[in-house]
Amino acid sequence: MNASRVVGTSQVSRRDLIRGSVAFAALAFARHPLSAFGLDVLAPGGEVIPFLDVQPTGKGLRWEKMNSWITPNDQVFAVSHYGTPEVDAARWKLEVSGLVKKPLSLTLPEIKSRRRKTVTATLECSGNSSSVGFMGAVGNVKWTGTALAPLLRECGMDHRAIEAVFFGADEKVEKIRDKDYTQNFARSLSLKDALRDDVILAYEMNGQPLDKSHGAPLRLIVPGWFGIAWIKWLTRIELLDRRYMSKYMAREYVTIRGEERDGKTIWRETSVGPMDVKSIIAHAVRRPGGTVRFTGAAWTDGTPLQRVEVRIDGGEWRLAKIRTDEQSKYSWSFFQYDWKQPSFGEHTVVSRAIDADGRVQPSADDPPIKLKQTYWEANQQWPRKIRI
Repeated sequence: MNASRVVGTSQVSRRDLIRGSVAFAALAFARHPLSAFGLDVLAPGGEVIPFLDVQPTGKGLRWEKMNSWITPNDQVFAVSHYGTPEVDAARWKLEVSGLVKKPLSLTLPEIKSRRRKTVTATLECSGNSSSVGFMGAVGNVKWTGTALAPLLRECGMDHRAIEAVFFGADEKVEKIRDKDYTQNFARSLSLKDALRDDVILAYEMNGQPLDKSHGAPLRLIVPGWFGIAWIKWLTRIELLDRRYMSKYMAREYVTIRGEERDGKTIWRETSVGPMDVKSIIAHAVRRPGGTVRFTGAAWTDGTPLQRVEVRIDGGEWRLAKIRTDEQSKYSWSFFQYDWKQPSFGEHTVVSRAIDADGRVQPSADDPPIKLKQTYWEANQQWPRKIRI
C-alpha cells in the first residue's frame, strides 16, 4: 500500500503527516504554561522538544501530556472483553461462596460500611506498548475500598480451598469443545495472592465513585498484577480446591515464549499475571543553557525499583535520577536525565528499568523476549526519536 494519500489535489506523505503532527504538538505545548507539567523538568524559558515518533490519538494516557503522578480518571484506559454490562447498584450484591463455612451476600452499603483502605497502584493492560498504536494503556491511580482478606477469613475458608475465582457481571456465549456455554468473565488468584493485605475490593477511583467503564459498583484491585486480573463489575467470589481454567486463564492472556537450548527451541506457555519491570521516556525539554532533560516513568510488580538508565544514540547507559517525593510500593516512579552537551540533528533516546532482584527491562532482541510470540507482557525498551 502506498504510504501517501491524496487530499484535494495535493499529495501528503507519511513524513509530511508526522511533521504536521509534531508542529501541532509544539503549538499545543506553547499554549500552556510550562509549569503545568508538575514533573520539575521545566524551568522559565524551557522549550518542549516534540518526539518524532508521535503517539497516535486514542483513549488512554498521552505520554507527552502526562503532568501529574496520579493519572486523572478521564485519562485512564478501559478494556472489556464481554462488553459493558448494565448493573443496577441498588439491587447489586456480592456473593462469597464455594469452599467456605459461612457464605455471604453483601450489598454495596454493607461493603462500604467495612473498614476503608486506599492503595495507590499502577494499572496496566498487559498488551500495553505492544505496538506504536497501543502505548497509553497504563495509569497511576488511588483506589479506595475494603480489604479482601478479612472478608475471606470471616467466611471460614475450607482447608481444601486453594484458589479464589472472581466473576464479573459481563457475560458472553463461548464455544467450548464445539458446544455453546454462557460464560461470565472471570479470573482466579491463588489463596496466597488473594490474601495479600493490599488486594482490595474498590468502589472509588481517585476519590470519586467508580464509573461504569471502570467496573462500578465494585472492582477487584490486585496491585502489581496486569489489569486482566482486576475483575470489573464484580458479583461473585468462589473458593475452589482445584485450578480454574477459563478462556482468559488457560487459552487467552497466555504468553508463549521460546528458549534456545542445545540447538533446540523449547516453548512454554504461561498465564499473564504479575507485571514486568518497565519504563518509558515521556518528555524532552531544552532547558536554559542548552541542556536537554528527559523525564519518564518506571514501574514494577512491587519489587523495589533499583535504578533507571538512559542511552542516547546507542552509547553507554547513563544513570537517571529517580524522584522520591511521590512513591508507593505498587506505583510508578518518575525519573529524569540531563543531557548536558546535546548535538544538533536527529537522535534516539531510550530508557531501561532495573529492579532490586536484578531483572532488567530488555531490548526487543534480548533473549527473554526475542522469541516471545504473543503481544501480552510487552515490556521491551521503547526508543524515542527527537530532533535538536
